[in-house]
Amino acid sequence: MMTDIEIARSIELRNINDIAEQIKVDTEQIYNYGKHIAKIPVSLIDDQKIKNSNLILVTAITPTKAGIGKTTTSIGLALGLNKIGKNVIVALREPSLGPCFGMKGGAAGGGYAQVLPMESINLHFTGDFHAITSAHNMITALLDNYLYRSNGTDKYLKEVVWKRVLDINDRNLRYVVTGLNGSSNGIPSETGFEITPASEIMAILCLAKDLDDLKRRIGNIILGYTSKGEVFTVNDLGVAGAITVLLKDAINPNLVQTTEHSAAIIHGGPFANIAHGCNSVIATKMAMTHADYVITEAGFGADLGAEKFFNIKCRKAGISPKLTVIVVTTQALKMHGNVAIEDIKKKNLDGIRRGFANLDKHIDNMKSFGQSVVIALNKYGFDSDDELEVIRTHCHEMGVGFALNESFAKGGEGAVELAEEVAKWIDKKPSNPLNMTYFDTDTIEEKINKVAKKIYGADSVILSSKAQKKLNRIRRLGLEHYPICIAKTQYSFSDNAHAYGTPSGFKFTINDLVINNGAEFIVAIAGDIMRMPGLPAEPQARYIDIVDGFIEGLS
Repeated sequence: MMTDIEIARSIELRNINDIAEQIKVDTEQIYNYGKHIAKIPVSLIDDQKIKNSNLILVTAITPTKAGIGKTTTSIGLALGLNKIGKNVIVALREPSLGPCFGMKGGAAGGGYAQVLPMESINLHFTGDFHAITSAHNMITALLDNYLYRSNGTDKYLKEVVWKRVLDINDRNLRYVVTGLNGSSNGIPSETGFEITPASEIMAILCLAKDLDDLKRRIGNIILGYTSKGEVFTVNDLGVAGAITVLLKDAINPNLVQTTEHSAAIIHGGPFANIAHGCNSVIATKMAMTHADYVITEAGFGADLGAEKFFNIKCRKAGISPKLTVIVVTTQALKMHGNVAIEDIKKKNLDGIRRGFANLDKHIDNMKSFGQSVVIALNKYGFDSDDELEVIRTHCHEMGVGFALNESFAKGGEGAVELAEEVAKWIDKKPSNPLNMTYFDTDTIEEKINKVAKKIYGADSVILSSKAQKKLNRIRRLGLEHYPICIAKTQYSFSDNAHAYGTPSGFKFTINDLVINNGAEFIVAIAGDIMRMPGLPAEPQARYIDIVDGFIEGLS
């Protein structure tokens, strides 16, 4: 089989105007970025049409470090639904350069279930990430200038909480000192970098409903605190309008195509372990305006992306999926069944049965939100028929749908079984109205406890002294009505990345709380999770190259 990039290169792309016409978008209103990419203006969202669209969330069990194939399944399901005559759009997040050149090598799907042009999507695309990075760091520069000019006056800030961002993995930038080598170079300050997907600007872009809402939220970002303990915001800096100008194009979602020339909308890219892990509300609503079925995904396992999709995105956007698809692989089940990583490709029925505990916990969690569930098994060539049948039987015993997904190798034809199962469940047993994990009126402590205990299976929650001080500040500022966004490892229900399976009875530690006043949620940082990743021992960058004008190594 050809590599992902060879497959992508072998497909003759259609003009993006043809794709726009396919979903009944006026080509006079789109902004073209060459022949195969366009931006769709926010003004084309229609709230009445959204009500008639069937939204489908794709999530997963707790993944292996190689991933679980969630993006490939999302695209494959769209291809499969298209094959059975459904009007469908897939709405995804944009890839980050950090993972592309670090662990993953890309995030545009795989095999014959990709979004195209994959090289552009995986690299600079339409510049949205660069716009977000520039907007974030422009605020930092303007804040540093304010501090430089107000040093020694009563306007100087007692505490600064705003950092810098960059869309690469670089552990050396987590903690830095700026303003060294004399007063003309600024005021020496301890600060640090986070990766762009963790930026509050990213979260704001993904939750804003339009340009005015974007500007309002940017203005409310808390940058620091005065000597009297009062908040100092972007509005106080007087630059909310200027920062919004940097994002005036980035707010519009991006239209591309799949390997089978159906429409795909890609926009925003917060990670689900260190941020809220969903594509933009604007992109999802744009897709729902123009399609009867819309597939979107939420990052990592359902304990992270799906929980935040429901408790943050759906809560704020007023949308609700008709169905949730949970992606599994035999490898992930075996890993959670205590099979050694080097042996998870080998047949092991007992390992799969032991791994069902992880799957079952995710199923129960999705059902707690009122969701109907279909399990999509990403099939690999080494999977045995016995293993597949054991999983199918177990899913039926759990009262959920089940289908194989072979879209990686076969494109839409390989996802027809999944598409038919999904369409059947939506038609006969769609999800109930959403049942959130917590109420807006709950305290921040209550919200954290409910997610940690109900979704993760924790026995108790411990707040560090630092987190407790931040909690007191949140109470004083009257911000306890915000939802919470827990930042934790993606490899376990717990805050311990090595606790595979379904740990229980554990203590869940919150080390810090971060107020995202513009995004309007509270980030609770658990365990030793870092908001600026490092690179692996063997970065994917070692395999990315350009040969005779063609890019190699992206996937």
